Amino acid sequence: MKTNIDFVPGLEGVIAAETAISLLDTEQEKIILRGYDLIELSQQYDYLDVVHLLLEDKLPDSTEKGQLEEKLKDEYQVPTFVNDVFSLLPKQLHPMDGQRTGLSILAGVDKSIDDRSIEVNKNRAYKLLAKLPTITVNSYRILNNDEPLSPRKDLPYSANFLYMITGKVPSDQEMKIFDRSLLLYSEHEMPNSTFTARVIASTQSDLYGSLTGAVASLKGNLHGGANEAVMHMLLEAKTVAGFEKMLMGKLERKEKIMGFGHRVYMKKMDPRASIMKESLKQLCEKKGDFLLLEMCEAGEKIMEEEKGLYPNLDYYAAPVYWMLGIPIALYTPIFFSARTVGLCAHVIEQHQNNRLFRPRVHYIGER
Repeated sequence: MKTNIDFVPGLEGVIAAETAISLLDTEQEKIILRGYDLIELSQQYDYLDVVHLLLEDKLPDSTEKGQLEEKLKDEYQVPTFVNDVFSLLPKQLHPMDGQRTGLSILAGVDKSIDDRSIEVNKNRAYKLLAKLPTITVNSYRILNNDEPLSPRKDLPYSANFLYMITGKVPSDQEMKIFDRSLLLYSEHEMPNSTFTARVIASTQSDLYGSLTGAVASLKGNLHGGANEAVMHMLLEAKTVAGFEKMLMGKLERKEKIMGFGHRVYMKKMDPRASIMKESLKQLCEKKGDFLLLEMCEAGEKIMEEEKGLYPNLDYYAAPVYWMLGIPIALYTPIFFSARTVGLCAHVIEQHQNNRLFRPRVHYIGER
């Protein structure tokens, strides 16, 4: 029996949900978050402004922003048993798996776990945003036989996150660049991890379960792991000439080169990558070392000329994180931590206007 439904591999271009959260406007070449241009937001606001925008549907005034920061600081700490669990995990575990485990077990201390109301879900979202930097960093530290660090409530949200990663208080420039990266990663319409979270939420599963699935999705190098792969390539190549030779060799062997191309941005650079490229320039100027920028620009030129492909956010976020002193294994967990606010907004929206996802297949087996 044949159906009248067309098969679209990867669901490319298929409309799967209605949302008021965000849009990749390919005609205007903009990323829209609740009516605002993401790139303009990144130039005028910081990550917590966007957190408020995504969860409360408006940018905060100064009082609301201060209240949001205090609300998050009050929830920085995680139950002590979380670190105990981390200490029992296999040391070869990827930090994404440690992060996923910590996120999952938080469900066990939520006394209103079956409540899907907007206010309760928002409350959960804020608590998760507050605790994820602590979970993300300390799972990594414990897996690497280091002592866990306590969050610092005297630092702004992004400064505390970066402090926990590097063990030192960041400069204003470092904090602003790191904060901007969190903002740029915060929300991006319907990539695989967001779709995963909404599919899980459509069963009326809780926020923790939806986000745990999203972590697993983001771990794949075709989605979130690309930033790690980019940095490994740059370090292996060592020089501009070495990077050019590496890329040409990969192209000759028809290997996929991470950090280039995007399912949506086909004809230009990901606008978020442009912002991170400028941040990389600033860090290079500050440190007097332009090697990574020169390597990335050389790679950008080769890929445009040879394949008509342009950098995505991961391509320039990777060297930015390296220059901020962030371990490569934490690049994707940081991506997820930043994206948590967008994922939470999608789960809340899904719960409020829900229909169970139940697609069909195009059967090609024997009858």
